[in-house]
Amino acid sequence: MYPTLYHALLDLTGIDWPWLKMMNSFGFFVALAFLTANYLLFRELKRKEEQGLFFYTTKKITEGKPASIFDFITSGTLGFVIGYKFLYIFLNRAEVFADGNLPQKFLLSLEGNLIGGLVLAAAFLFMRYRESEKDRLPEPIEKIVFVKPSDRVGSITIVAALFGFLGAKIFAGLEDPNDVLSFFRRPSVEGLLGGLAIYGGLIGGGLALIIYTRKHKISPLHFMDALAPGVMLSYGIGRIGCHVSGDGDWGIANTNLCPSWVPEWLWAYSYPNNVNVVNSFNPKGGYTGKTITTEMIESGIPSFPGYGTYLEPAVYPTPLYELALATLIFLILWRLRSKVKFAGSIVSIYFIFNGIERFFIEKIRVNDFFDLGFMTITQAEIIALCFVLFGVILLILIRSGKIPAPKIPTKKDIGVSPSEL
Repeated sequence: MYPTLYHALLDLTGIDWPWLKMMNSFGFFVALAFLTANYLLFRELKRKEEQGLFFYTTKKITEGKPASIFDFITSGTLGFVIGYKFLYIFLNRAEVFADGNLPQKFLLSLEGNLIGGLVLAAAFLFMRYRESEKDRLPEPIEKIVFVKPSDRVGSITIVAALFGFLGAKIFAGLEDPNDVLSFFRRPSVEGLLGGLAIYGGLIGGGLALIIYTRKHKISPLHFMDALAPGVMLSYGIGRIGCHVSGDGDWGIANTNLCPSWVPEWLWAYSYPNNVNVVNSFNPKGGYTGKTITTEMIESGIPSFPGYGTYLEPAVYPTPLYELALATLIFLILWRLRSKVKFAGSIVSIYFIFNGIERFFIEKIRVNDFFDLGFMTITQAEIIALCFVLFGVILLILIRSGKIPAPKIPTKKDIGVSPSEL
């Protein structure tokens, strides 16, 4: 496993670039997942705009006006933070990037270089002033411009990320309240960024986007249809990050005999150098974290300072299974997106397939179970079943006409024909 990009580059190529320790492998794949979803959403929104399925809103802009006080405060603050933190990291790089240290702790701490912060703040303020004066007109001009849904992809991504993170933390806390209490007793970077529930992220981000689209007069059904394929593929990409980093999103111990036609790493995996640094017995998973041995190192498995543990017996590599299933579901959704006639059908199918996939994966994942008296079930299984039920009901209501089709905008609605924009 590679906790950061530094460890991956060092092990695969022998190149030693300590600054790459600042880039967690999990965070890298999460960023890649967001970029992928962003790109696919933009493509789908553009396609639906060309079909004339969206209303457009207008907004007033002013060209040639001087920069506001808020613009200068924003630029100065950004420059100060960058200079304050990164000059400090550069001057103390031996300590920051020492083996076993987590550079992100320095980024989120109050430690920094005041001179570096002030110098870069001044530089950013000067550049903002020069830019403002370059674009300034003797008489500012006011214009009314049309805003298409595809123009809002950037803000849509920010809304989804913020509320998705909040939802993921809330649902993780509901599943394991002890983690929340531990974080408040002893706040840490690992506690803040770890302990995320993917379903909480989907629900939190999804609800926020429904509110956002309604506010900006974007059809929620058409929008969710455009969003669903990219979300499914980005989910799979995020699971690559889970596997590469060894963040604990793995399965229970797999002691069954591996079939001859299945690669051993796909059947059971020991997650050496996992970021959780598991070093004890886990009764829920049936495995024990142990220190990487000399024999393992001689066989080609590295032992990274600060990590250096593996799981015994090996466990189901469930992130790889979810990657395969997410990719398959994405291909199905992508194939169907231009064939379905009813708005909301694609997102309905997404809910059904996503719920089925997660429900069965849960059977071999490490989980906390709720005892209902007559059965035990996990939080994710409950939500997965709700996803399937919601998708089925939504599809039935859409196809029966109980949920009316979104109105198709005309020239009368927006002042110009959609094809003219």
